[in-house]
Amino acid sequence: MTRVLLTGFEPFDGQALNASWEAVAVVRDAWDDADVELVVRRLPVSFRRARQELRTAVAEVEPDVVLCVGEAGGRAAVGVERVAVNVIDARIPDADGSAPVDVPVIAGAPAAFFATLPVKACVLAARDAGVPAEVSGTAGTYVCNATFYALQHLLAARPEVRSGFVHVPRAPEQVGDGPTLATVDVARALVALVGAAVRTETDVRVSAGALS
Repeated sequence: MTRVLLTGFEPFDGQALNASWEAVAVVRDAWDDADVELVVRRLPVSFRRARQELRTAVAEVEPDVVLCVGEAGGRAAVGVERVAVNVIDARIPDADGSAPVDVPVIAGAPAAFFATLPVKACVLAARDAGVPAEVSGTAGTYVCNATFYALQHLLAARPEVRSGFVHVPRAPEQVGDGPTLATVDVARALVALVGAAVRTETDVRVSAGALS
């Protein structure tokens, strides 16, 4: 049986909820794939504690696939992240009051890591499920990117474990004016993404680049 670790984040920046965790919880409660064991965790929006708790979860669960999910205000589509960069440049403090600027996620480590998920197959799977999705070239420079980078660094010597990060739009109840996506739609996309991550042997070769 394939084992999948799926994570979301707790609320932050004064929000009552976090769209990533709301969708992960829906997926958890409705999971019915007998061939895939799904384990979920909720991470703190903390540069230090998120990576520590994720590292512990990976050690405990011993997953075949790790998919971390975060919230991205201002986005209208599910974004499957292609690359994590080794820099933190915090616009706001994290849950512990930490706001590093222009420091590496991991000192002395490579500048970047690519996701090992079949990124484009995941995007197409979400679209096939009726949810807007895209390849994203930046995961930002806040806790999401730092967690993504720490995950890829952790698993760099374990290519048999597929791993990556997905950003999801905020839920309608979070936003008065701006792009949103219903939690049920995000959850449907995540189910499709997990399926693609588990079952795709070779990523598809389709154009998904951007001019800026």
